[in-house]
Amino acid sequence: MAPIQGKPFLHYIFKELQHQNIENVVLSVGYLKELIQDYFQDNYLGINIQYAIEHEPLGTGGGIKHAFSFVEDDAFVLNGDTYFDIELSKIKNQECDIVLALKPMFEFDRYGTVELNEENKIISFNEKKYCEHGLINGGVYYFHKSLFDKIDCDEKFSFEKDVLEKHLNDLQIQGKIFDNYFIDIGIPEDYQKAQIDFR
Repeated sequence: MAPIQGKPFLHYIFKELQHQNIENVVLSVGYLKELIQDYFQDNYLGINIQYAIEHEPLGTGGGIKHAFSFVEDDAFVLNGDTYFDIELSKIKNQECDIVLALKPMFEFDRYGTVELNEENKIISFNEKKYCEHGLINGGVYYFHKSLFDKIDCDEKFSFEKDVLEKHLNDLQIQGKIFDNYFIDIGIPEDYQKAQIDFR
């Protein structure tokens, strides 16, 4: 709900989803959920919305798993505080367990990096450290609901640590690179940058 040019950041994500003809969205909400529900209601920009409510924090993995209880089969999963301008259909791959959209970055220390092999299979997730050039997880995924039948997880868990990193060798996790516009409003500098970019 952080305002960008007078509209919540989520508005711009919905605008992009509308542009890509996405018809149904599940929003994973918890703290101050009423603000989000009051603003977006059950339909926004012609997109139907359901709310997966976390009555206590479930972690990124627990939140995604709970949201998938509203999904019939497969879905794209997007972070609510990042905007990655990619064509979602390009990460739809039925042969993989999970597909991640990856963004090339230069001179950064804010993100961990991701390494791929020649077949675009992810072979490692590296810790945050200064990096001159690397690929980062862009916070956009595609997978099927059946993923959660393949992994043993508690109600509360981290998608990054307990799924992506823990199951790197026994799941088919693929990365697809997009050198497209990306912004993460999680720090003040980039939040201010979004105010200019989103004009």
